[in-house]
Amino acid sequence: MPKHIRYVVILSALSLPLAACSSSPDAAGPARGRGAGGAVPVLTATVAQQPVSVTLSAVGTVEAIASVQVRAQVTGQLGAVHFVEGQEVEKGQPLFSIDAGPFKASLQQAEAVLARDSATWQNAQAQQSRIDSLFVRGLVSKDQADSQRASASALAGTVAADKAAVESARLSLQFTEIKAPISGRTGSLNVHQGDLVRANDSSPMVVINQLSPVYVAFSVPGRYLPAIRRYQAERPLKVSAGMPTAADQAGATEPGASPSAQQGTVTFIDNAVDTTTGTIRLKGTFANAEHQLWPGAFVQVVLQLRTDPHAIVVPAVAVQMSQDGPYVYVVTRDRTVEMRPVTIDRQQGDLMVLAGGVQTGETVVTDGQLRLVPGATVTERAAPPSPDAAPAAAGGRRRGNE
Repeated sequence: MPKHIRYVVILSALSLPLAACSSSPDAAGPARGRGAGGAVPVLTATVAQQPVSVTLSAVGTVEAIASVQVRAQVTGQLGAVHFVEGQEVEKGQPLFSIDAGPFKASLQQAEAVLARDSATWQNAQAQQSRIDSLFVRGLVSKDQADSQRASASALAGTVAADKAAVESARLSLQFTEIKAPISGRTGSLNVHQGDLVRANDSSPMVVINQLSPVYVAFSVPGRYLPAIRRYQAERPLKVSAGMPTAADQAGATEPGASPSAQQGTVTFIDNAVDTTTGTIRLKGTFANAEHQLWPGAFVQVVLQLRTDPHAIVVPAVAVQMSQDGPYVYVVTRDRTVEMRPVTIDRQQGDLMVLAGGVQTGETVVTDGQLRLVPGATVTERAAPPSPDAAPAAAGGRRRGNE
């Protein structure tokens, strides 16, 4: 075979695989761009204008407005305890009884001494009256008259001291009945019937905390002090407080915004900013009628400064960050997206308040941004099922497979 014929055969054989490769649908045309395979499924939301509160969040501590350590004022044996630990008590309700026998005897003794000295004083007064009459007639000397007058005055002082002793004994007898000085909830009981209690002992017999109303103390950055004072001068500032829930700890809800949060008002602003932390301390007063706020507990606090009636808001998940700043994907009328820079005012819970970049009524992408580029076509996809519905769906598939 001539040499040039062999070259033609070889080239023809090589052209067959090349032709087959070029006919493959995956190799046809130029490389596809991002999103060229069709519309990108996304979730969207509408830019809204609505009233939004301007708030400050903090962690606070519940404080009892009144907390009393109950101690005995006399020493004696504890005769009875009239309550149980943790009981709600009212002001004036009996709490303890100390054996009153020794104090009754002391009172009787003081009254007997008073009666004796009173009789002696009355006799001295009668003698003084007679000696004064004799002195006027010159029958007794001036020294005798002065001596009798001094004895009568001394006995008058003795009677006054006796009266004070009787009053002191009567008070000691009254102190054997210990009553609640305030209304509140009792704590741990540190004494029991039969114990010897001492006057003004270092350890209290019981502690009573007032639970309604209560204070919630919290601190906010000092830079907000001018705004707090300005709005407080206009009206009492509202503050809410509640125990942290599982959703709060996971960041799913705004701190203190749970339905169980208690509502109160700011009643105290400290007179100085803490130089070590740069914060200002405030206190809110809460009615706490259901006793949900417990003294010593940490609570989530939300201080409401004012309400912005015309805030432009989008879901916080719609706002993305880039090297040039925050942006959102806005869906146009032809179902394509454009990247729109936005200005963030603040975040309020799961909403982002924007100061510029979007208009009310526009549609923004809230999920699926990672697959988007400017100009990409999008389609609305169904929201994912709730976690409660997922087990049922899975069970249905298992029954179908069976």
